[in-house]
Amino acid sequence: MASPAPRKRADPRRYARVRGIDGRHPLKRAAPTAYVPYRARRRRDTRVAYLNFALAREMGLIPADHPDRLTAGLRDALLETFGLVILNEYDFLNRTHVPRGDLLPHSYMATRYLQLQHPDKRGLSSGDGRSVWNGTTRHRGTSWDVSSCGTGVTRLCPATSQHGRFFQTGNWVASYGCGTAALEEGINAALMSEVFHRNGIATERVLAVIALPSGLAINVRAARSLLRPSHFFVHLARDDSESLRQTVDFFIDRRIANGDFPELPPPDTAARRARRYACFAEDAARTFARITARFESDYVFCWLDWDGDNILADGGIIDYGSVRQFGLYHREYRFDDTDRMSTTIPEQRRKARHIVQKYAQIRDTLITGERPRLDTLADDPVLAIFDEEFARTRTALLLEKVGFTPAQAEPLAAREPAAIARFQRAFSSFERARSSRGRVRVPDGISWNAVYCMADVLRELPVHYANTVADSKEAARVDELLLPPRELLDIALSDYASRRDREMTEHRGRMARELQLAYLDLVDAAARHARTGREQILDELAARAPTLNPEARITGDAVDHAVSRMLASRPRVSPESLYRLINAFTEDQDRCPDRASSGRRDRRPRLSRRERTLLARMREITRELKEGL
Repeated sequence: MASPAPRKRADPRRYARVRGIDGRHPLKRAAPTAYVPYRARRRRDTRVAYLNFALAREMGLIPADHPDRLTAGLRDALLETFGLVILNEYDFLNRTHVPRGDLLPHSYMATRYLQLQHPDKRGLSSGDGRSVWNGTTRHRGTSWDVSSCGTGVTRLCPATSQHGRFFQTGNWVASYGCGTAALEEGINAALMSEVFHRNGIATERVLAVIALPSGLAINVRAARSLLRPSHFFVHLARDDSESLRQTVDFFIDRRIANGDFPELPPPDTAARRARRYACFAEDAARTFARITARFESDYVFCWLDWDGDNILADGGIIDYGSVRQFGLYHREYRFDDTDRMSTTIPEQRRKARHIVQKYAQIRDTLITGERPRLDTLADDPVLAIFDEEFARTRTALLLEKVGFTPAQAEPLAAREPAAIARFQRAFSSFERARSSRGRVRVPDGISWNAVYCMADVLRELPVHYANTVADSKEAARVDELLLPPRELLDIALSDYASRRDREMTEHRGRMARELQLAYLDLVDAAARHARTGREQILDELAARAPTLNPEARITGDAVDHAVSRMLASRPRVSPESLYRLINAFTEDQDRCPDRASSGRRDRRPRLSRRERTLLARMREITRELKEGL
């Protein structure tokens, strides 16, 4: 019997944009001390587990009309581009043999940045410990950075700093020193980042997941800029003004080229340099104010700290290993990172403000040539910008959650500060209430769980009021609209509430009444400004609030369980099937009522029977864990 003919390789020129991501990056020339170079070898044991076809089209890596199908040529291009492992110091010391055809032509960057895990707080040996930057690509006026996690352990990992020696990739003897990533980690990040992206939360996105043996993977991420504040802070901590200037200028130029920053003249005079770096600090103040206000509003835990490591410099979320979205305002949750506990959601504002203060320090260092002490910048104008932008954004997000349109919210924010403040106080008294059980251990840390699900309240209240007004034969008085306190509490109480938390007390009765009075006060104010009636506003809120406050919103717990369910499915889910499932699930989590009402959601491809079964189970998991961490 004749042996089968070898598979014909597809034309490599068709996916040249993918193959062009080959280690070269302009940051190498712009800031030569900002990275450690590593040569790499091609791996032969990889397969494509997931590809974000939509993102690949947006980046210009595949044609706009390319089907959501992993062709032979596209698969080969992805594996040849991203299926790699670095040759690190351990390999050179032990003379690891590399077949001549496997050595890749260009070096890859392990970038330097400040990192909380390192005992050295000056960033002398910290940065990308298990990742490298694959390169950059530009399409339709937008540049993208691409990096991969799980490509081998570098000398910048915490383990090398702590133990004073180099490690072999794949070892399990040192924390933060294995150089590997898990397949589940990559799919988890793909799912959550796409949900965040759809709902307007800035984030890096997963472009592809390249599966390796034994459940490991290379997780490929992309963003318009992958620089973090810690990429600047490392040079600031080391008093390396020239490297600091080079890295900041690179970031500013990238932001300008991508249309994310106002056009600025070249920094060829002292006055122009001063304006350039002042804009840099002011933009950071507004950016970090907006994202921390959004994190509080959406119950997003993203471990912000003094090092500026777990966030991108443009405010995008990075590193989903410790990122969570909670179903309730679990404001006491702390992630346990072996030897330290994380910040909490409300503490993120203070940490972000500290990061902005360090941006002011960078500004003055680059303008004057001398680094001022951080405490002398405690009253810097950029901090006032941060405080004002945080307050403005928090108000806008609260009015949006209630269900007001931008046209309704704008006059309320401008002319009704007292009514908004009253509702904010009443809303927060419920939102911030904690269980009488006290602090509890959770799988990855500690928490003091919230009691009330305010999304349920914001979803149900306008429906009740609208129905009551519609059924009334004459204008209903406010007292006739109010739900009895017991009914309101029954709507709001979560599964975390103890028997003691469920008791009706005089204080809780007053809270329930005040919340409703403050809510209706806002409704009436919106009606006055729109020159319409209460009934019209309530009808609009009743239509919008369910999309803004869905019954089953994704949580970190739900993502973990949903991804485990997908990956445990047998036979193995194909890359195309995984993409369709993530897209369908992400569309379920779309909280834009305008897209929902206009039908402008993505056209969902037809799912197979098996995919529909998996999607139904993922939805069920989300409903079961909607109040979790």
